[in-house]
Amino acid sequence: MEKKGYSVSKWHDTKEIYEQIDNLLAQPIRRVKRDAMNKYLDYFHTRCKKSKEMITEAKEHIPGGVQHNLAFNHPFPIVITKVDGPYMYDIDGNEYIDFLQAGGPTILGSNYKPVQEKVIELIKECGPVTGLFHEYELKIAKEVKKHFPSVELYRMLGSGTESVMAAIRIARLATGKKKIIKLGGAYHGWSDQMVYGLHIPNTRGFEAHGIPGKCRRNTQEAYPNKLHSLERVLRFNRLRGGTAAVIVEPVGPESGTRPIDKDYNKNIRELCDKYGAILIFDEVVSGFRIGIGGAQGYFDVKPDLTIFGKIIAGGYPSAGGLGGRKDLMEHIAAGLQSGKKRAYAGGTLAANPISALAGYYTIKEIERTNACEVAGRAGDRLTKGLKELIRHYDLPFVAYNQGSICHLETAGTMFTKIFRLGGMKEMKARKHMMEEMGAAYMAEGLVTLAGSRMYTSLADTDEIIDEGLNRFESVFKNVEGVK
Repeated sequence: MEKKGYSVSKWHDTKEIYEQIDNLLAQPIRRVKRDAMNKYLDYFHTRCKKSKEMITEAKEHIPGGVQHNLAFNHPFPIVITKVDGPYMYDIDGNEYIDFLQAGGPTILGSNYKPVQEKVIELIKECGPVTGLFHEYELKIAKEVKKHFPSVELYRMLGSGTESVMAAIRIARLATGKKKIIKLGGAYHGWSDQMVYGLHIPNTRGFEAHGIPGKCRRNTQEAYPNKLHSLERVLRFNRLRGGTAAVIVEPVGPESGTRPIDKDYNKNIRELCDKYGAILIFDEVVSGFRIGIGGAQGYFDVKPDLTIFGKIIAGGYPSAGGLGGRKDLMEHIAAGLQSGKKRAYAGGTLAANPISALAGYYTIKEIERTNACEVAGRAGDRLTKGLKELIRHYDLPFVAYNQGSICHLETAGTMFTKIFRLGGMKEMKARKHMMEEMGAAYMAEGLVTLAGSRMYTSLADTDEIIDEGLNRFESVFKNVEGVK
């Protein structure tokens, strides 16, 4: 490992990854063979009958039949009733290796018992919420500050989305400027101003249905990993009132789906200083996953504000938080503050005792077990194995990772150039292929995020990873063109 306490053993070759993705996009789509895909789909209809019945009923009561985007999968969502470390079990009794890990927050493994036991004790004693202060609000704030030197004050909030909203308000209030620059393709929650340039760069308000254009008129995007693109926007803004903040996912947009060069964040820090903009790191995914000190510790870059989520509550609800420089964070201090204008932030269930306690003990356990490094080694093993399978079966697929955040591009959906002739049609075809791959993985007993991203955890032993690779191989054997 390059640094103790961090999950990344070696930063990837960004140029090589993009060349491989370009090669993937230049080739015809390589789907699962039709006869094999039919057998995989048959798995759902024969082995997942209770899930199918429940989702069918749920569609009468819930939009689309699920309450969260992660739950959707082709041909229908699976109902999960039990999770334990690296495994999850559905309502029909089927077992899966869990590479979803709830979308990232359970780096200790799902339903980690030492934290679970502390939560149960708290519920018996205090209940889930009081509306007043609880001792673990202080304890978790001190723990975050211990591992993130950039955080002088820390406030828990209800979600990453809320935390981004608060950070942007602070940045605008502190600088007196309005413009916010994000990197194209990045996800920073679903507030009106941030549904901009989602998934694919240069798409601006393409996915902002139901949101008036005026809500995002001060949001801009720069092309990821291209410093000249960011500086061009910063320079343009300087002539028109300036930039309040630049917000980035420090591992790259969409949890590192679009990789960045290792020195990219340092260069962004320099540009923010040059143009007087506040630098916001969105560490919802990377915080306490890339390492005990987040991506900022790995890259040795000090942002002005940091967004927290997912792991910050140990996989329990109400996972959000914002930390940073004292002079900035004081703008969201509770109550009326003399001498400072207030950036309003609320949330009745933010910093509830369960979330604060679970987050505190999760961080303590990450430190005690060296979970980031262990999960990172599992991510390296998984990625190395996937690359070997890709070479063995002569597939155009691309595998890469940022420690315990692993990517497997089989369709390249989010890299499709949608505004060229035939681009939308191609994206739909690639999206459907990605959905089919996800279904094939699940039928083989693998749960992934949309068939293209995996998260590893402390619970992923070498044996778990190797069994996972055997299951991936079973799918790869059935891809078109494989003999």
